[in-house]
Amino acid sequence: MDKIGIVDTMFACIDMGSIAKAKLESQEDCGSKFEVVQRTVPGFKDLAAAARQLIERDGCGIVIACGMPGPAELDRTCAHEASLGITFVQAITGVHVLEVFVHMSEEADPKAFSELCRRRVEGHAINAYWLLLRPDELRKRAGQGVRQGGDDIGPLQVE
Repeated sequence: MDKIGIVDTMFACIDMGSIAKAKLESQEDCGSKFEVVQRTVPGFKDLAAAARQLIERDGCGIVIACGMPGPAELDRTCAHEASLGITFVQAITGVHVLEVFVHMSEEADPKAFSELCRRRVEGHAINAYWLLLRPDELRKRAGQGVRQGGDDIGPLQVE
């Protein structure tokens, strides 16, 4: 059975991993059976190690790595370092690790921020499902300006 890994953090102020898991579990009625393996780490700089463990120890065919960098410049720097670690894990394992970062500075209104987070996490959860089990779904959307979290911008219109 295919496995999809989810790793999230205690640092985030929204339970991103549970959002991803619920969205993935809603896809099981589409006919593809898979198992979700979920881990939580302290902060986003721990995501890369956990993602690698999900791939190498738990046999996950794809991982969703959820993090929520704070609004300070130091948080942005640390998020960049975490992102490099996630990219490195993908390079050494050959397995996709979808980085789902929602920066606290993206939206000041708590309600709008929560909605942005939910939409981004759910969008990437579907992307993970499609990458692993239904890659033709991604191909159908190539060049369509699809966004996770915000509204799609659509394909470039040239007159």
